[in-house]
Amino acid sequence: MAEAAFQKCINPDCGAQFDCGQAIFKCPACGELLDIRYDWDKIEVPGKLSEFAGRWGTRDNRLDFSGVWRFRELLNFCEDRHKVSIGEGQTILQQNNAVGEYVDMEAGRLHLQYEGLNPSGSFKDNGMTAAFSHAKMVGANASACASTGNTSASMALYAHSCGVKCTVFIGSGRIAFGKLSQAMDYGAQTIQILGDFDDCMRQVQDVCTQLGLYLLNSLNPFRLEGQKTIMYRIIEGLGWEVPDWIVVPGGNLGNSSAFGKAFFELKQLGLIDRIPRMAIINATGANTLTDLVNNKKLSWNEGKVDQRIIDDYYADLTARNYSPHTCASAIEISRPVNLKKCLRAIDICDGVVRAVTDEEIVDAKAIIGKHGLGCEPASAATIAGLRHLREEGVIGGDQHVACVLTGHLLKDPDRTVNYHKDKQGQFSNPPVEAPNDLEEILKLIR
Repeated sequence: MAEAAFQKCINPDCGAQFDCGQAIFKCPACGELLDIRYDWDKIEVPGKLSEFAGRWGTRDNRLDFSGVWRFRELLNFCEDRHKVSIGEGQTILQQNNAVGEYVDMEAGRLHLQYEGLNPSGSFKDNGMTAAFSHAKMVGANASACASTGNTSASMALYAHSCGVKCTVFIGSGRIAFGKLSQAMDYGAQTIQILGDFDDCMRQVQDVCTQLGLYLLNSLNPFRLEGQKTIMYRIIEGLGWEVPDWIVVPGGNLGNSSAFGKAFFELKQLGLIDRIPRMAIINATGANTLTDLVNNKKLSWNEGKVDQRIIDDYYADLTARNYSPHTCASAIEISRPVNLKKCLRAIDICDGVVRAVTDEEIVDAKAIIGKHGLGCEPASAATIAGLRHLREEGVIGGDQHVACVLTGHLLKDPDRTVNYHKDKQGQFSNPPVEAPNDLEEILKLIR
């Protein structure tokens, strides 16, 4: 029931509304971000979340097979005939005691939501299936995005499946080649800008405006609707119970924004009885959110965000010619476009923000890999951050915690190989050289 959905400006002093048949992505009245809102009285939402489990029995239906669209009543902005799916959302929530021990969690309490099993290897597919459904609804035939890697791979894959042309903007030398290889292989036009992600983000918005291209970055509110479903699957994986904490990497802040919205809506609908807390983890080399929230005391403030604090902070970044640097390329962003929506999510979820070093990230990544799930560096920021929060006593060892692992190990294989081969960390596992002699080889194995 597309008529039950509409776009609304998040600025409480504006609150302008627009129908979902428009691809605008920023409020034409005031320039602020837009939300997708619903008239829930016009949507038949199940009385209990567990009722969605019935769709496991009808997985021959492409929408019921999708880990996004099987929850379609909770993101009901377009008719089923427009909905795009290539099998996204077939992910797992793994309870992992070995990684839990590394972060001092009690047995049975740590859960890893592994989004690397999506078709393009990252969580982005949750958002792309929703955004391309909207693109199909509005008749878009060309699309574009700025990317540190995962967005480009996912966009290119979904664009190919929809017959939509796509163009990717990447920063010079600022992308993991495992991810770039996907975009090239899936047929995207790739334009490398002499700058970082923030420069690419500015350019792609102007290009989309000038040429009428459909924008696929998380500025697009329809993308965030799809990303809400990661939380539904976590709840599903916990037997329809809500965890105590969600831990998620920072970056452009689309996930944290989507998760906060998801929990607000579920509570509003009476589908959950409490909202979990959220921890957002950045890298110290790209810690805008950490600095703004923890040091500058920036907050949602019922939607009246102090824009002066943001403007002054970004002006200082410009004056210093600052560019973020971290091994976790997926979160190497200094001007996150979803900052204000993330502040709202922090308010909804009583959230906290932390930053971790690259050394902590790669060590955590090695621990995660050693104990069963290979992930990209940005994913491992969650475990590094959780370790900090356990040491601080912010998160209890007996609480149920779900960490979102955003992408597959092979998104950035060079980082993994170099960590082990060059003995870059305490958990490095380099190859052992041996002579071409059976007895000498046996000595190494015995």
